[in-house]
Amino acid sequence: MIRNNNTYTIYACYVGYVVQAIINNLPPLLFLTFQNSLGISIGLIGSLITINFGTQIIVDFAAAKYVDRIGYRPAIVAAHLFCAAGLLCMGILPRFMENAYAGLVIAMVCNAIGGGLLEVLVSPIVEATPSSGAKETAMSLLHSFYCWGHVAVVIFSTIGFQVFGMERWYMLPLLWSIVPFANLFVFSQVPIYTLAQEKDGQTERKLLSNRAFWLFFGLMLCAGASEQAMSQWASLFAEEGLQVSKTVGDLLGPCLFAILMGSARMFYGKRGERIDLHKFMAASAMLCVVSYCMAVFLSNPLLALLGCGLCGLSVGIMWPGAFSLAAKGCPNGGTLMFGLLALAGDVGCAAGPSVVSAVSGAFPEYGIRAGLLAAIVFPLAMLFLLRSRREKEKI
Repeated sequence: MIRNNNTYTIYACYVGYVVQAIINNLPPLLFLTFQNSLGISIGLIGSLITINFGTQIIVDFAAAKYVDRIGYRPAIVAAHLFCAAGLLCMGILPRFMENAYAGLVIAMVCNAIGGGLLEVLVSPIVEATPSSGAKETAMSLLHSFYCWGHVAVVIFSTIGFQVFGMERWYMLPLLWSIVPFANLFVFSQVPIYTLAQEKDGQTERKLLSNRAFWLFFGLMLCAGASEQAMSQWASLFAEEGLQVSKTVGDLLGPCLFAILMGSARMFYGKRGERIDLHKFMAASAMLCVVSYCMAVFLSNPLLALLGCGLCGLSVGIMWPGAFSLAAKGCPNGGTLMFGLLALAGDVGCAAGPSVVSAVSGAFPEYGIRAGLLAAIVFPLAMLFLLRSRREKEKI
């Protein structure tokens, strides 16, 4: 029975990360459509990304403080309800409201509330759930499911665009809303466990006065920015900047990005103990710089799209790697530290795409290429922080 089977709890958490992938990665596939059919400028499209991740940051703060009082089950059910409502609003409101942009803002806020709650809740639920298998395997699979959800969003949305036609783009958010609705009912039934409160974790003041923590905070910010600066704009870049068809652009841009990012995370999940994480992350940051340069400077569309894909491979290790370095560098950081690191990642997720949008708007003659070139600052900053950490370890 589902009510007494912990395995279904783990499965529901995996689907929860797929839901987060849907709400974060479906809108970017529609950015050019929003621009052409709804008359929304690239600057306003960039603000939608900021609204999404900015709202998630606020929800991270609030959820970390109040979710224990609310309870895990009501909160995770509410998260899925908000995600489903946001997808429904995305498909309905822009077509019927006089201000289409306002309709998209409402949809983004609903999605972001749901996504913020998912980010705070899903990992602790998996960590707390008794399992017959290795907990490390369950957690590594959990993080990779976001990537596989991203792949599913691109592939099935591409099929949907072919079946319905781009003029009926609104059918896709409506259909994708079925996933959070279905998982909502699963979470209302499965057993849900909570983590015991840690007694030996650092106090907030002690943690925030630790210089090492702020280095890891910076690494997480750079990880989120490096990932989302490419992920959020790859589809529009392929269509507008490289002048390839939407089908080719989405499959060889965002889809390849997600496949290689998921592969990197699964590789780290299985081989992480044998890897010199500093060297691996430094090499990944250098590859990230190269991949951005390929996308920006190569005139051959297929090679430029390969750069988009390699970016996914390069950023795959960054987020889980930063968590692992923090766990070693601040062993008593506790739940507070990981909550703040997740917050840093979300700040980066908002900052990266926003930099791309702002620079693209400032240099319209170069368009999205100028914005992607500016995003190189984030993997370069990661290289600097990693070098600083290595030098401190040698002292």
